[in-house]
Amino acid sequence: MKASDAYLLTLLNKAPQFIIPIYQRTYSWTERECRQLWDDIRRAGRSPHIPVHFLGSVVYVEDGLSNASSRAPLLVIDGQQRLTSVTLLLAALARTIGDTEPVDGFSAKKIRNRYLMDPEETGERQFKLILSKTDQTTLNAIVAQHALPDPASKRVSENFTLFELWLTQDPTAAPEICAGLAKLMIVDVILNRSHDNPQLIFESMNSTGKELSQADLIRNFVLMGLEPTLQTKLYEQYWRRMEEGFGQVAYASDFDGFMRHYLTVVTGSIPRIDDVYEAYKGYTQAENAKGRSVEDLVREVWEFSCHYGAIVLGQEKDPQLALAFHDLREIKVDVAYPFLMEVYRDYAAKIITRDEVLEIVRLVEAYVFRRAICMIPTNSLNKTFATLKRDVKPDRYLESIKAQFLIMKSYRRFPRDEEFLARIQDRDLYNFRSRSYWLRKFENHGRKERVHVDTYTIEHILPQNEDMPAAWRKALGSDWAAIRERWLHTLGNLTLTGYNSEYSDKSFIEKRDMAGGFKQSPLRVNEGLGALETWDEAAIKARAEKLARQAVGVWPAPSLQPEILAGYQNVPQPVADYRIEDHPHLSGGKIRDLFEDFRREVKALDPCVTEQFLKLYVAYKAETNFTDVVPQAKALRVSLCIPFAELTDPKRMAIDVHGLGRWGNGDCEVKLSDPQDLPYVIGLVRQALEKQLGSEEAA
Repeated sequence: MKASDAYLLTLLNKAPQFIIPIYQRTYSWTERECRQLWDDIRRAGRSPHIPVHFLGSVVYVEDGLSNASSRAPLLVIDGQQRLTSVTLLLAALARTIGDTEPVDGFSAKKIRNRYLMDPEETGERQFKLILSKTDQTTLNAIVAQHALPDPASKRVSENFTLFELWLTQDPTAAPEICAGLAKLMIVDVILNRSHDNPQLIFESMNSTGKELSQADLIRNFVLMGLEPTLQTKLYEQYWRRMEEGFGQVAYASDFDGFMRHYLTVVTGSIPRIDDVYEAYKGYTQAENAKGRSVEDLVREVWEFSCHYGAIVLGQEKDPQLALAFHDLREIKVDVAYPFLMEVYRDYAAKIITRDEVLEIVRLVEAYVFRRAICMIPTNSLNKTFATLKRDVKPDRYLESIKAQFLIMKSYRRFPRDEEFLARIQDRDLYNFRSRSYWLRKFENHGRKERVHVDTYTIEHILPQNEDMPAAWRKALGSDWAAIRERWLHTLGNLTLTGYNSEYSDKSFIEKRDMAGGFKQSPLRVNEGLGALETWDEAAIKARAEKLARQAVGVWPAPSLQPEILAGYQNVPQPVADYRIEDHPHLSGGKIRDLFEDFRREVKALDPCVTEQFLKLYVAYKAETNFTDVVPQAKALRVSLCIPFAELTDPKRMAIDVHGLGRWGNGDCEVKLSDPQDLPYVIGLVRQALEKQLGSEEAA
């Protein structure tokens, strides 16, 4: 390695050509980064007290340690974003200044011939900077002053336009930019291919993960070390097709998430989003040891990206599947994507039919929506979906999925019709995050000719205005304020209309009989409103019950014959029936009082918590034990089912009992004897519960 400081323009002038290798990411700077670069350069150009402005490093590979005057192209390892942005700024500057020379050495001709192009070369060799194929045709057109290709690279074209705009908006900008460009200093780092490992250097320079996305690091890891022929083959056949499939914007925003879902499928565990790169390296190393080639692994990523594109990016061709995936995306059920990617893989392999896929997607949708309506915590969904495929039986694919949904208990449960019916009638559905989704589903359920409800707005039949008009107060009766508070945003009082502004706070009869009113509405969700004479609490509740019964069919629960379902259920082992009276230390006194306070607080942590008295301890479970209590004469010995290293315990009350013989379960133990310590101990118990439920971050 050879490193020295250098002026960026001098390096651009001397270098024959900088090439961005195919494994590098596409150009990704946004207006924010371009504005920072612009401001820095103008500040340096404006101030005589700033002799240089440091731009960072440019790291590239050449065959020997000569210098940048070598005529061989230079392969850029780090610095692509800065080189590209400065090139776009120089191109915009050359166009803006025309025949003038605001600063000596900065005429349009000199800028192009020194920093943008080599006048002695032709074809692609004439361009000083060669980007990836996604960006190159657009940059070439800008530098050569040709018409942009269709489609053009979004980032390249937009940032060039920004620089042009900023240069033309302020007549003082051009000379300041020229002076600032002349002050740009970089660390010129030359690598020797025979002595330096570009991948290791690349990783060390990007070890924080801030400059490159996890997916960019993965692509570089896969392709950088390959011999050129295989590198080009894998990029052209697989990686570039993935980039094109995602599109420039989605690749930047979604690809890290896709890689996380992919790794969840192939490894069976859910990596943190910031650990995706390390998880992929570990996976490939393990697979290489099994004899799988780099091409096998890259092909696998590409195949799953196609499934992801159909599910998440709106690329599904089948109309009914496309609509089902759209509905799923609208309720933001990202945690189900690993499971659905596996299902879609089986569909692509013709293991299951299109109708089976459609029913599975609709089951997932109903599962997530019903749980949201019933306010069941979502923080276990990631683990639920990550493991759901493990119990699918290939010869009874759909049946086994239905069975898994039906036998899940506690916080993983699929809410049954009775629970769903009760909760959907009294939930605040106006402030529900997917309110347009559920109204659209109501309106279009069973329709062959769909109504595009995006052209309608949500109408409160009983108006939102806190200053309730007199006609409404009279219709509601003396308890009008309580009725409004109770039912305003609920299912029975909400509908769709194209006449929201005309309805305003008018009385129900006026809304019913006006032109375009409820009597004339063609919408299904307004059926029956035209026949009513008043809108009061009874009418709201009646409509809510009617719509709730429809909702059971819109979001149906799975159904199996009892004898079929029984084949999937584990027969519970009989458990001896113990009670609190069977524990002598809980017969009374301070320990009994402390235990009563403890059990009340633990049960309040989550509706899924259950209590079971055993012979020697009391167990508290979600699906399995998360904490156990052994009553003692002067204290409660509380066991926590969480690794000791993962427990946050600033007071150091807990001890590590892993591997030691104890009644109760768990690696941690804490003694509770002082009621003042109860809130702190409950905080430790909560961590054990959340460990079992799963974390929101992972979801």
